[in-house]
Amino acid sequence: MKKLLIIGYVWPEPNSSAAGSRMIQLIKSFQQQQYQITFASPAQRTEHMVNLIDYYVDCVDIKLNCHSFDNFITQLQPELVVFDRFMMEEQFGWRVSESCPQALKVLDTEDFFTLRHARHRAFKQQRQLTDVDLLSSDLAQREVAAIFRCDLSLMISLVEIELLTRLFKVDAALLHYCPFMIADKQLAQMNPNYEQRDDFISIGNFRHSPNWDAVLWLKEQIWPLIRKQLPQAKLNIYGAYPPPKATNLHDENTGFFIKGWVDDAIVAMQSSRVCVAPLRFGAGIKGKLAEAMLCATPSVTTDIGAEGMMVSQSWPGIVANTPQAFADGAVKLYKERDIWQKTSDLGPHNAKLLFEQHQHFAALAERVTTISATLVQHRQQNFIGSMLNHHHHKSTKYMAQWIEAKNKL
Repeated sequence: MKKLLIIGYVWPEPNSSAAGSRMIQLIKSFQQQQYQITFASPAQRTEHMVNLIDYYVDCVDIKLNCHSFDNFITQLQPELVVFDRFMMEEQFGWRVSESCPQALKVLDTEDFFTLRHARHRAFKQQRQLTDVDLLSSDLAQREVAAIFRCDLSLMISLVEIELLTRLFKVDAALLHYCPFMIADKQLAQMNPNYEQRDDFISIGNFRHSPNWDAVLWLKEQIWPLIRKQLPQAKLNIYGAYPPPKATNLHDENTGFFIKGWVDDAIVAMQSSRVCVAPLRFGAGIKGKLAEAMLCATPSVTTDIGAEGMMVSQSWPGIVANTPQAFADGAVKLYKERDIWQKTSDLGPHNAKLLFEQHQHFAALAERVTTISATLVQHRQQNFIGSMLNHHHHKSTKYMAQWIEAKNKL
């Protein structure tokens, strides 16, 4: 059986983040390709991490800047290595290349960090993002270099693929569109009707800065406008790892409920009438909005929230970018049953078009098989990647060895 090593930035938490859910989807995809999977991470294990043994995945704790990883991967000898986020490629890419030079190296970006951070910076400076923001970013130099050094990078959004090919001149041969991959059973689930639902919902990991900003914007500007029109309305805000500054926003008198961790996000979404996701910066595609589609829960979001998830320009809800327009849209969906029903029906339809598992599993399998069979030629055509590997591996190798020696003292 072929061996796959996934080097995780964190241990997967599918109930805490979209990234955790997508990692489980990738694991299932590669298992369908008959890979025996080992998941290794230098991160601390957490209370919310999934039990990967239930998915027949071996788990290994690894260390940064330590030759023990070299011994581990030399013994494992995987045919395929997936780096979960570019930071893991920076840390372990040279070690993989030295110990397993014929292993196919795949980068799972989750989202394009460079875009998210540049948008955040521009937002704080109250201005529009420009190409110069991206091209002048130190983070871009690191992340795009990692993309070039790998044989293939999995991109969750077509918007990000367009950006990489246009602005950073990344060859499309190095990129693969791989959004959420949702099973038919989930796509065809039964959902409650309008009368069986109540309240607004917002959901997202509080450690993710776009989510925290969305909660603040709701509290300070949007929710008061909604309550003005719907005095009895309630907003339930769910998400893992709420800090005290978030729980302090809880206010039953105004219907603003910070609920924190939720055991089943799907049940919470299905019981809600409208999902609100006022995201002012970020990248990739949004797990909360994909779940809203699956649950036939109309959503109100921004252009940033809807990015990469539009189908024929029809959103299963309302897209708005100012507090008043956002609030008005949320109230309209909540009160007007006909509009609610129309957008509710559109959600599962769009989700199937965007995220149907079989088509994405098949496309990924075909891409991996093709590149594996022509790996030498594939790498020869990626001269920039070869050049970056040569210089990066040398500098990173000696820095890692210096750190390891220093740690022994």
